[in-house]
Amino acid sequence: MACGEGLSHASQPSHNAYAASSPGFGLGSEDDQPPSPWLEHPSPGLYPPALDGHPGAREQPPSTAEGLRAQRTVTPWVKRNLEAHKRQHPQDLHLQAGQGCSGAVVGVVAGACPEPTARDPTPSCTAMGLRAGAQVSPGLALLIWLTAHRSCPQAQGFSQGGLDASRADLWASANASLLHSFWCQPASQLPRDQLSALIRAMATRRVLLRAWQLSCLANLAALHSLQDDFELHPPDLLLFYNLTQVREADCRAFIHRAAQGDTELLANLPDQRAALQRVALACLGGPRLRLSASDLLLLGVLVCDMDASSIVAADPRVLQNLQRCHRLTAPQQAALNTLLASGETTLGPPGSWNLEGLRALGPLATYIRSSLWMQVQQAVGLDFFGSTVATYRAGRLSQQDARRFVTGFLKAKAESVSSRPKRGTGRPCLRGDITAATLRDDLFLVHYDCMQLESCLGSHVLKANLDPLLQHPLPAECQRVVKAKLARVYPRGVPEEQLPLIASLVYLYSRSEIGQWNVTSRDTVVALLASDVALENQTEAVLQKYLDHNGTLTGALLVAIGGSRLCWMSARQIQAIRPSEFRLAGALDISSCPQSRKDVLYAKAREAFGSTRTTAAYYRFMRPYLGGAPVEELRHLVQANVSMDIDTFTNLNPRVLQSLSVGNVTTLLGQNVGDLQKARSHPTISSWLRSLNRSALGELGLDTDPAGLSGPGRSTTVTPNTTPRGPYPAPTSGLLRHSAPASGSRGGTRKPDPQTSKRAME
Repeated sequence: MACGEGLSHASQPSHNAYAASSPGFGLGSEDDQPPSPWLEHPSPGLYPPALDGHPGAREQPPSTAEGLRAQRTVTPWVKRNLEAHKRQHPQDLHLQAGQGCSGAVVGVVAGACPEPTARDPTPSCTAMGLRAGAQVSPGLALLIWLTAHRSCPQAQGFSQGGLDASRADLWASANASLLHSFWCQPASQLPRDQLSALIRAMATRRVLLRAWQLSCLANLAALHSLQDDFELHPPDLLLFYNLTQVREADCRAFIHRAAQGDTELLANLPDQRAALQRVALACLGGPRLRLSASDLLLLGVLVCDMDASSIVAADPRVLQNLQRCHRLTAPQQAALNTLLASGETTLGPPGSWNLEGLRALGPLATYIRSSLWMQVQQAVGLDFFGSTVATYRAGRLSQQDARRFVTGFLKAKAESVSSRPKRGTGRPCLRGDITAATLRDDLFLVHYDCMQLESCLGSHVLKANLDPLLQHPLPAECQRVVKAKLARVYPRGVPEEQLPLIASLVYLYSRSEIGQWNVTSRDTVVALLASDVALENQTEAVLQKYLDHNGTLTGALLVAIGGSRLCWMSARQIQAIRPSEFRLAGALDISSCPQSRKDVLYAKAREAFGSTRTTAAYYRFMRPYLGGAPVEELRHLVQANVSMDIDTFTNLNPRVLQSLSVGNVTTLLGQNVGDLQKARSHPTISSWLRSLNRSALGELGLDTDPAGLSGPGRSTTVTPNTTPRGPYPAPTSGLLRHSAPASGSRGGTRKPDPQTSKRAME
């Protein structure tokens, strides 16, 4: 086999809507063992000794060179199992095993790794390892590939010095799903040149990583002194870099690139977020009473953390910056409306606004208050209303944004009408009966307010046209009207075939009302719960109805509805999940769960993954669920030298954290211990720090004022908004939402925490 043929491409992975990431293909039998453990242990020290109670290989793996010498041919075992799996699952094989330049077997199978569609979903991949179904992380798959090919200096794109960046990008282009599933432990084994090539490939391919991946990758880059190459690194990664290492000469260039990132990734690093603001303002060269257009160009998305007074005083082109914000705080919304009312923006005064200008506002138009809509020309306002509703009905605008816009616009319309029908029983239908044709009109909600909806919508039209009716972004009052009408039409409960259509109304239903439904299909469950609407009682009640009809909480179902739904399941329902199905679900984001649920989910995860063969694999699977871990588990991880990322650390049980010593925490975080400085104001960490004396704080380097450690300079005139921010929905581009995928994520609507979702419904 020629050099570079260690991995060959096959068919693309399946994109079944319910496809769950499997922990392993389970190829072959337990007795059908490959001759060498090299694939599971690519280099010494990558996997620490197994935890007590977790079976695992305790012998030291051979060195990479020894492993390469031991694998001079593609073994019959690998060939036999790959061919068998290809016959049974031809659609699964994205990468096939082959023989690398040095003869090393590179047996990577990524069929269970669907193409990621957002930040949050990180599909788990599998690889052929020590035995059938052995676990190898996607990052390790990349490490294996790089290691196998680096031993062949004559391979295209490779040299004695390491990996050529262009070849790394070629690999990245063909294997984007593996880069999305980046894991720090294998990457920490890469030499400097290969790590640099990997980071550059991520920037070129615009790979979107999550906070826990970025924080540790930033520390690896710092360890290898790669920060000076920041212009070739992903903007998101720059947000996590140590700002004290940014040279003053590079300040503006660094901030300009970092300001292209997503600052919501710093939700668990409040001090790093504040430090970015201080460094950015210092880069402007001194105090600023008013941010100029050039200042705003430099600051980019960092303006989203500015206070209201700074926004009002800024150049009107600040609107371009604000369009990139995930959401605006109430004071920022007021500042936006003040700026728009001034007439100093490119739109001019509200009376001169036109459709093109309103569309150019993008998501900011959904924040316009009713007092401004009353000043807009009626024809322009109606045109924009219709286009916005059409965008929402096409699925390109979030429900939250659409409802906010519709509520403000209709309030203005109502206030402009001098006489309105008075509330009362038997009020007449003034606009004419609602028909199917009426519901197809994007201006339906302009013509029929909630009172007229109640008077003019007949039962037969409702039953036959429930879907087009609920495709409109109905205000909460109108939703309650529809719910009441459905109760009259279906006194014994909404039939199952209609349930998927009322997902936007689920939050209005009580547990007893849901108890009247028949929920027998997984499709029904997904339709009701995959949105961001249902709250705690509704989630538990819907799932219970499904279980009562002999439904099973499968791994595919858990993936489909998202990890946040685990927060709202009862402890009994969580315990009913079979360990095998929990393993199939893989890593689910439960960071927003209350502590009581984290505790239950940890126990379930321990049941599912406790027998994982190696400590590294065990930690990889358990990481999302460690928020419920007892102190004994954390002390085991301390002994295992796992180098926990700061994002996972901030989600640990605060009470359990109090039982860990400074030495425990230092060892647990490993190379990431410096990130405590970036998160010292986080409630979990600040609570632990308050329990330490000054000497202990000094050991951690946290005995100084964090404001003085922010980089090349400070400014005090333009002040950042330091109000803590929680998780928000994904950003929008204009009024168009990115194509939707899965949970905590970028590119689609993130699953909100329970409190955020509840507030959104009020």
